[in-house]
Amino acid sequence: MISTSTSTRGGWIAIAVAAALAALGALRGAEARPAPGAGAAEASKLPITTASAEARTLYLQARDLFEKLRVTDARKGFEAAVEKDPSFALGYLGLATSAPTTHDFFTALDRAVALADKASPPERLMIRGLQAGATGKPAQQKQLYTQLADQFSKDERAQTLLATFYFGQQDFARAVELYKKAVAINPQFTSPYNLLGYALRALERYGEAEKAFQKYIELIPGDPNPYDSYAELLMKMGRFDDSIKNYEKALAIDGNFISAYIGIANNQMFSGHGDEARKALAKLTKVARNDGERRQALAWTAESHIHEAAWDKALGQIDQMIAMAEAAKDLGQKANDLNFKGNTLLEAGRADDAAEAFTAQVAASDAANVPAEVKAAAHRNLLFDQARVALAKSDLMTARARTADYAKAVAPKQIPFELRQQHELAGLLAIAESKPKLAVTELAQANQQDPRVLYLHAAALSAAGDAVKARGAARKVAEWNALSLNYGYVRSKAKQLATS
Repeated sequence: MISTSTSTRGGWIAIAVAAALAALGALRGAEARPAPGAGAAEASKLPITTASAEARTLYLQARDLFEKLRVTDARKGFEAAVEKDPSFALGYLGLATSAPTTHDFFTALDRAVALADKASPPERLMIRGLQAGATGKPAQQKQLYTQLADQFSKDERAQTLLATFYFGQQDFARAVELYKKAVAINPQFTSPYNLLGYALRALERYGEAEKAFQKYIELIPGDPNPYDSYAELLMKMGRFDDSIKNYEKALAIDGNFISAYIGIANNQMFSGHGDEARKALAKLTKVARNDGERRQALAWTAESHIHEAAWDKALGQIDQMIAMAEAAKDLGQKANDLNFKGNTLLEAGRADDAAEAFTAQVAASDAANVPAEVKAAAHRNLLFDQARVALAKSDLMTARARTADYAKAVAPKQIPFELRQQHELAGLLAIAESKPKLAVTELAQANQQDPRVLYLHAAALSAAGDAVKARGAARKVAEWNALSLNYGYVRSKAKQLATS
């Protein structure tokens, strides 16, 4: 497992949170602050600033669980740590990274930022780096994390932090370099092997990825996540039965390891066994310990129905997610759920209903207790969604206008995620205008980790008359076999195109 986010494309709040959480993964193992007179080796490690020895102990226990991606258990430890020391900035940072909901994330992050001046300079870099990532400032986040990595060049976790920033920006080659540097510093540090495996998988270097995950298992054979991560690679490779066996190994160690239930369910979806997928997710619902885990079960159950084009059943699950967010008064989370609903309605051919959901998403974001930058991003993203709605209705005049508006809005920000969406939108418009070669060029610059974008690229190649490349690209989507709430929208269409 690398993340348990259920964010959908275009749901800016959840995407910002997920990116920030991923980028902060390396901080899970920060070393204790060296005592006066400590040697150079100890001084080269990231510090922890707290007035309470008990708080430090609780934090270290929690970070160990978090490093092993036992997030819900870790959160209890972070809560106990800040209870012992209410001015413990890094403890609140731990609460942010382990937050089950958008509201909890920003509440904890705001507290960490407020306490940052009481922490050490490197801890302030960590806190402000996460804040930058969560508010759509990747250039600032990169600068802060690079500064930290340069200052702590012998700290494996500082290097992993910067590596994971590059991972989030889809610069997987640079991420691999830095993960390998972290491993060279401390071959017993486990996190880089996990993240290295995922980066190599993204580069389609599956043999090397398998070795990284096997080393991860060797280092901590009694923990669930190494088996979970290896299972995800096996699923990607189409080895569904072997994947399920490894997910079951993870659950045998920890029956609450929720991503293993999700992985088993996805293997069943890809095998065409939707009912079996939903049985696995029903088990997840029974063991869920908080709304975040229950939300995972609902989201992936919706995805199982999307794979079957059972749109009303999928929307029923998403409506339950929205109701859960309303009950918790978490409008930021509700905004993300409404985006998921809008995307699903659009794929179901209900463009007008999708437009209503996207508009409601922005209203929820505006009313939410989230940073102004997140609200502004939601308004930019509405332009993207409005253009897609217009294209679904064959309203090219409106589509062109909203596409131009979106390009103008995102240009000053230079956020890679938004720039990729701009290319996606330009590609969609080019398809609608019967300009398939332009569409191919634009879509090649869109998000290559989104199966929906990859399918559109295959369709553009087909329209451009390149049948061989189109079938190959479509086959790649049909066999994509990775966790994504966008995959169900296109998998069956990709299979058809691959054999046409």
